[in-house]
Amino acid sequence: MFEKDTLKEALIRLIFWLPHNGRDLPWRLSRDPYQIWVSEIMLQQTRTTAVIPYYERFITELPNVRALAEAPDDTLMKLWEGLGYYSRARNLKKAAQIIVREYDGRLPANYDKIRSLPGIGDYTAGAICSIAFEMPEPAVDGNVLRVIMRLLASDEDISKESTKKRVIAMLRELYPNGGHSIALTEALMQLGENVCIPNGEARCELCPLSDICAAKLGGIVSLLPVKSPKKPRKTEFKTVLILRHGQKIAVLRRPEKGLLAGLYELPNYSGDMGYIPEYLAKHGMTAVTSKPLGKAKHIFTHIEWWMEGADVEVDTPSPDYIWITPEEAKDVYAIPMAFRYYTEKI
Repeated sequence: MFEKDTLKEALIRLIFWLPHNGRDLPWRLSRDPYQIWVSEIMLQQTRTTAVIPYYERFITELPNVRALAEAPDDTLMKLWEGLGYYSRARNLKKAAQIIVREYDGRLPANYDKIRSLPGIGDYTAGAICSIAFEMPEPAVDGNVLRVIMRLLASDEDISKESTKKRVIAMLRELYPNGGHSIALTEALMQLGENVCIPNGEARCELCPLSDICAAKLGGIVSLLPVKSPKKPRKTEFKTVLILRHGQKIAVLRRPEKGLLAGLYELPNYSGDMGYIPEYLAKHGMTAVTSKPLGKAKHIFTHIEWWMEGADVEVDTPSPDYIWITPEEAKDVYAIPMAFRYYTEKI
């Protein structure tokens, strides 16, 4: 089979494969562009099973574009707490405000206009257009790239933008419109996530394309796709403190730009536990009692935090911090997942 013929045959099969193999996910019960948009943003860098409760709570609290556009930042961050990659939430609100201002609160049924919104790239624009508006626009992410590279036994580097652009162009030439665009986008997503998997052995016995897959036929499934190695992450060593005075604990708001921008955090500094007295003195405090809380690690995309913590009762509540109750830390203030090991000890 020629490359185009193989791809065309694969797309036809997948359209008819989905109805018997689709997953029962809450965002697939709706064709509301807003709900599809929110789900696709949440699914970036996050497992499907982890997204479901966040999605359901988010849609309940912010049921439409206008509600999102008007949501207080702290409310939005609290709804997003634990999902990580918080810039996604900030971009959602920025985009919602543009949609209210320029499109009367409705996502436009236009690929270029959707693609121009903050936080929306080629993949998300394709997903919204094909699923919500039944347009012949492919949604190509890492899962879809893996499927296509194996199907065609291509050794192109999927970390290169040129590879993604070529796959988008190939699919766009063959993509259907109407209901078949919905089925095809969802089928490619599901095949890549659950059958043609990234880690471990591909489940070729479950794949509707196994008899036309060039990688399967050539015995090279495990060698594809080709992807350039990532740069090693930077490691940062931190001491994290639960500072207590009476019934309250201390938190800080992070800067509005940079990692975890605008979220609340437990007091922390770069360095080991030996600097706790010096750190407290700098903020006008002295430890009354102190006990170690153990070590933890959190991995971001480009940075790893190696942490050690302590629970410290201080003699005075420094005005350098916001002093809140443990209940407020749980219900009101958005404290990122990076501190979860320690917030669970509050």
